Formats: sequence, C-alpha cells, structure tokens
Amino acid sequence: MNITFEDLIRKIKDYNPDEVEIITKAYKYAEQLHEGQFRESGEPYINHPLNVAYILADMKADRDTVCAGLLHDTIEDTNVTKEEIAHEFNPSIASLVDGVTKLAKMNFTSKESQNLANTRKIITGLTNDVRIIIIKLADRLHNMRTLQFKSVNKQRENSMETMDIFVPLAYYIGAYNIKSELEDLSLRYLYPDTYRTIEYQKNKIEEESNNCLIEMYSTIKKVLEDKNIPNDIKIRTKNIYGIYKRLKEKGRISDIHDLLALKIMVDDIDNCYRTLGAVHSVYHPLNDTFKDYICNPKTNMYKSLHTTVFAPDERLVQTQIRTFDMDNIATYGLTAYWNINKGEARIKMQEDLKKKYQFFNSLVEINRMFGDNKEFVDRVKGELFTDKIYVYTTKGNVVELPAGSCAIDFAYELGEEIGNTMVGAEINGNYVLPETTLHNKDRVKIITNDYSYGPRYNWLDVVKTTQAKRKIKEFKKL
Repeated sequence: MNITFEDLIRKIKDYNPDEVEIITKAYKYAEQLHEGQFRESGEPYINHPLNVAYILADMKADRDTVCAGLLHDTIEDTNVTKEEIAHEFNPSIASLVDGVTKLAKMNFTSKESQNLANTRKIITGLTNDVRIIIIKLADRLHNMRTLQFKSVNKQRENSMETMDIFVPLAYYIGAYNIKSELEDLSLRYLYPDTYRTIEYQKNKIEEESNNCLIEMYSTIKKVLEDKNIPNDIKIRTKNIYGIYKRLKEKGRISDIHDLLALKIMVDDIDNCYRTLGAVHSVYHPLNDTFKDYICNPKTNMYKSLHTTVFAPDERLVQTQIRTFDMDNIATYGLTAYWNINKGEARIKMQEDLKKKYQFFNSLVEINRMFGDNKEFVDRVKGELFTDKIYVYTTKGNVVELPAGSCAIDFAYELGEEIGNTMVGAEINGNYVLPETTLHNKDRVKIITNDYSYGPRYNWLDVVKTTQAKRKIKEFKKL
C-alpha cells in the first residue's frame, strides 16, 4: 500500500482535526530536510517517515508523537539539531526525536560498542517516555515491511534483532498487533521455507473452517441478542509465528487448541461472565483450557476470558470474551490509551507503566546496576527478554519471574524485608528450602523469621533476578 500525505491527513482528521496544521508543517519540514535522499528501493526517503507517522496515526497517537514520527530521522540523517526542532516545534517533539536518534559513530571505538549503546538507549527510553519505544516500534515495523530491498545478510540480521529486542518490547507494552506482525515478518526472512509451509496450512485451515466459524458466529450472536447483551464478534486465526512456536512444542497443528478463535466484545465485566455462560450453553467447553485473565490479568495488563469449546465439524475453537476497552488494550496495549484516555493519555501511560507493569521496575533495577552496555544488554536479554514463569502468591496475585528462578527471587519480589528474613517456603502446600526452583503456575508462600541470620552467601549463586542479587549484597555489605 502506497501511503500518501493526503492519507495521513485524512486519518488525522478522523480523530484529531485540530492538529492538522502542525502535522502538515512537520511533514513539509522533514520533506525539505530529506530532499535528495533515497531509500534502497529507489523511492524518496520521505516515504519512510511518512509511513511511520501513518502507523502512529493508526493508533490515534497524539500530535507530538505523529510529528516526531515524521521527523524521527532528521537529527540522524540531516544537519538539523535537537535545539532547532525545539525552536521550530516544541521541546516535547524535539525530545522524542532525540530519544529515537542513534548515537553518533564518532563517540565509539567499534561498531559493536555503538550498537550496544544504541540498544541500551532504545530499551531505557521507555523509562522516561514510553512514546519513544512506540515510535521505534513503528519505525521498525515499516522497515520490516520493506525488508525485501536489503541484502540477504541484512534481512537475517534485522530479523534476528527484531526478535531479540523489538518483539519483547512490543509484548511488554501489550502491543499485540505490532508484536504479531513483527514476528511473522521476522520468521519470513529467518526461515522462509517454514514460513511458506505454515502460511499454506493456515490458509487451508481458514478456508476449511469458514462454515464452522460462520455457524458459531450466528449462533452466539443470537444467544447474546436474546439476552440483551450488546456485543461485537470477530473471527481470528493465530499468527504464523504463533503457529510455528506451538508446532515446536506440540508437533501437530491439530493439537493447537487456540488456532481458531472468536473474539467476543461486550459492554461490561458482568456481561463477560454472562457471555461465558451463554457460550457454554451452546458449545461444550474443553475444561482444562479455561483461563480468567480478567481476575488475573497478564503482567502486560492483557484482560480476557479464554475458553476453548467443541465446535461444529469436530473442531476446537477458542472464544475470547472481553469488554470493548479490554479489546482495545489487548490489541494495542499502552497505545490504546490515546483512544481511551484522550488528552490524559501521555500521563496515564507513564503512570500505569510504573505502577502496573512488572517488568518496568526490573528494567530500572538492571539499568541502575550495570554501567557497562554489554552487561546491561546481556542482563536484559537474560532476565527480561527470555522465557518466563508466572507464579501465584497466597492471595492469588501473579508474579512474573525469569525461568529458573527460585523461591528467594520470589521473596525479594514481594519485598526486601521478606527476602532478608526468609527461612523457607511452601510450594503448592509442600515445605521446601529457599533455593528451590519454581515452575509455572506454582503457588508460593514465603516463610519468614524475624530472628533469622538473613540471606546466605550461597544464595548469590542461585538467584536469577538483579533485584535479589542487589538486596543480598546490600545486606551482606558486599
């Protein structure tokens, strides 16, 4: 799809018509600065920032974010400075553009050290303003959409970096739409034959399942209307990378119970549970697949009810039941705040990121503990951008930890005093030593004693989280 400036303005007029003038100014400013520059495809360079701004506008991004999307490469690729952008527009736009600008080569002795510093800058950008990460994700998304013009080596390099850095970042802020597309685009270049095979299977299943899904759609729609439950229903098939990942675990595509799904959106939480009962009244559930992410949201604030049912034609179909606002968050993550919170979105995004998203404090902790860029990046990949386990407190709250974590890590997640006075734990009702490794869905109770000797030196060898290591060292004055 060839995006034009008129396409961008039409989209802006749909949700923020008062800002057309400044966005037009930003486009013309960027167009002038990039004059004579071309992409590897041969098209004028301005087409790239235009597409980035369009992706952001599709999320209903605020004025400053869209302007920064248009200007995001100007400091890096032209002679303009942050100060000039601040003078021409405002300090907020200038700060966003500076936040997504790569650090200059002249400041580093090697390409590797430059890349590590830039990776750190990207990751830590969200601690100051999450919009920096959102612009970078839009930038990466358009670059991945046009990756065919790069060399094969560059395609693989960019795809691996996307999977290592940008996919986890998209997941952490809940932007599933961007995450899914980045995963599929990366898989397409990393394993092209596998991608085409799964794509063929996916298309075939969608075609063969069409009648089943239409029948379910009509049946559930009627049941909900009879109960006077306002609703909207959409049909969804798992993305190609999601199928690829499950095939590595399951082996057969027929074993993927959430391959096909109906997303049912209703007006409030009470009607979510009424809808669950209505669905089960017409389609029998597969009992061990039910999940209540409304009572227990995922750590990136995803909320929904999931139930897989026995559908027509001997198929299994997952139904995802949520409110309209939950669906917005489920699709766009923090970027949905632009639509839900309007003028307060920027403040609300940053507040909720700090209060509700568990990874945020871990990132701040790692950033504080590791001055060396390589150590920082390695730690983030090993602790945050890695396999996770989700364990329960005795009150039913979910705690996210890196796979391989032990009860000591869990204790320090609950609080410094709990970790320092820990003498043991109960996992699923069984007494265990503090060093015991935790597993997904474990129920954990920490046993403390105010007269304990405090953390042991050997705990440093078994804990996984940076926070636990720091607290133990502080107690031991190491």
